[in-house]
Amino acid sequence: MTGRLYLVATPLGNLSDLSPRAAETLRSSVVVLAEDTRRTMTLLRANGIETPLESFHEHNEDDKAERVVERIRNGDVIALVSDAGTPVVSDPGFPLLRRMRQAKLPVVPIPGPSAVILALAASGIPPSPFTFWGFAPHREGERRDFYSRVAASGMTGVVFESPQRLVASLEAALEILGDVDATVAREMTKMHEEFVNGRISEVLEDLRARDAIRGEITVVFGAAERRSEELPAAQLLRDELERLREGGMRRNDAVKALAEKYGISRNELYRIVTAE
Repeated sequence: MTGRLYLVATPLGNLSDLSPRAAETLRSSVVVLAEDTRRTMTLLRANGIETPLESFHEHNEDDKAERVVERIRNGDVIALVSDAGTPVVSDPGFPLLRRMRQAKLPVVPIPGPSAVILALAASGIPPSPFTFWGFAPHREGERRDFYSRVAASGMTGVVFESPQRLVASLEAALEILGDVDATVAREMTKMHEEFVNGRISEVLEDLRARDAIRGEITVVFGAAERRSEELPAAQLLRDELERLREGGMRRNDAVKALAEKYGISRNELYRIVTAE
């Protein structure tokens, strides 16, 4: 067999989800490149696989990628896995894939679990078209910009989030996307698997009442609410708000009227008109 790279999808949590083809591929490879060798070792041992492991993660993949390509060029058959699900998608491996394609060496995907597709399918939210956005940013300002891009896509959106930032992320989504349908998929395929469904406000109410949120989380959002009119620049919004108030309308009523006119939340309108 000529050298090649296998991209092997591994279970999200339930070790029984490893396919027979994936198991045989891992067994027949010269080495398995793993994001976390301890986690992958558990999977290999559960399936009686003794293939050696090498670490391959975001901190060393740039240095290792060229050496991996050279090994494959010389005939090695190498498998790449991530901690869970399909490799490369929000996981290490893209620099290696680029080098493989540039070298015109064979890359063979072995299909299997994907948190993105599993959450999307189970959400009950229209699955097509959709866009996968990866992890939401940590900082508040960047997170708002992130959800503005999600909103502008006009599509169902799938986002990865940490349990520690989930509530703050959903609050930003509510303000910018509107109170659209959402599903929080937690610990998929594991013992404590859970899907929290509803409008974003309903999902938030559920999550805020909990002492703690744990596990790996994928969030699916329905397409953002369409604005009834094109949103004007901030200064024009301020001028329009002032005209309503000069006409005798109370500030809260004026804000509510403009928010309804442009199809955005009152919080978002407040943020726009009070920004420097």
